[in-house]
Amino acid sequence: MIKPKKHRGPLVFGLVLAVILTVLLVFGFRSCAGCSTPDVLPEGTQASFTIEQGESTSSIAQTLADCKLISRTSDFTDAVKAANAESSLKPGTYTIAGGTSVEDIINQLVAGPSLVTFTVSEGLTVQQTAEVVAEAYDGSISADDFLAAAFNASAYVSDYPFVEGAYNNSLEGFLFPKTYNIQSGDTADSVIRRMLDQYAQEVSSLDYSYAQSKGLSAYDVVKLASVVQREAASDNMTTVASVFYNRLASNMALQSDATVAYVVGHDPTSDDISTDSPYNTYAQKGLPAGPICSPGLDALQAVCSPDQTNYLYFYFVPNDQGGTDYYFSETFEDHRAAIEGTSN
Repeated sequence: MIKPKKHRGPLVFGLVLAVILTVLLVFGFRSCAGCSTPDVLPEGTQASFTIEQGESTSSIAQTLADCKLISRTSDFTDAVKAANAESSLKPGTYTIAGGTSVEDIINQLVAGPSLVTFTVSEGLTVQQTAEVVAEAYDGSISADDFLAAAFNASAYVSDYPFVEGAYNNSLEGFLFPKTYNIQSGDTADSVIRRMLDQYAQEVSSLDYSYAQSKGLSAYDVVKLASVVQREAASDNMTTVASVFYNRLASNMALQSDATVAYVVGHDPTSDDISTDSPYNTYAQKGLPAGPICSPGLDALQAVCSPDQTNYLYFYFVPNDQGGTDYYFSETFEDHRAAIEGTSN
């Protein structure tokens, strides 16, 4: 008796179906909407990311998933919706630790990014400011980028008329010393504009009438304030300013070592004071051709409202307390005596 052949079709079909289902399950899990890799950053690690202005919640969720701060985008979007926080997520650059809960991530995004700043100190030159900016921006703005913009003052005249006629087309003196926030997308141009905005805001309170009565323009005030910034202490700027005013009125050279140092790049020697430069106030009378640094508001105010003295000379030496002692004199003889008295 011949046994009928067993039909193998159902078995094969079942095997094929099982394989298909397995593939679908595997790949479906990996690519399903609202899902990303289940791996998340371990505690002790961090991820940095930027949220752009107007970015959607779903886009932010995807960024968080790509950074492995969340395992599923839906965890974030659902939690944001439940907290009614869709319109409260603030743009900016964030650094968040691995293992942070979705709720804590949302709280950080609602609070906004922690501010990262850099400080331009009083008395810095354009070159030194460029180096501070380059370090703060970790290469995204180079010192060369900054200097190229800072030595193109004419490009800013339409928005900042006070830089018109700046010597050597330089913004030296106008990059106001302050602490500035680092903002996403900053360029050398945007940073410089914030500094010029700050300058305009700070000097708006100044009364230039005294300086103008002595024949000084607003730009001359910046020049003289930059010298005062480098020559004076914080508590005697108005007295130092009076010395320079008295010298200008007496047709004497300012003889500021700081102006020579600006040219030669170090404390000047006796040979350096004969250096041929429009900044050298030993070799020529009057103010230097341009500012020698960025003066702070105190120095600018000192030039606008100096002490009224008869001093024509001052001399200073370091003291034992880590500060500096200043000696002011009306005559050269008293000036020499002050120098000899402190050198003994």
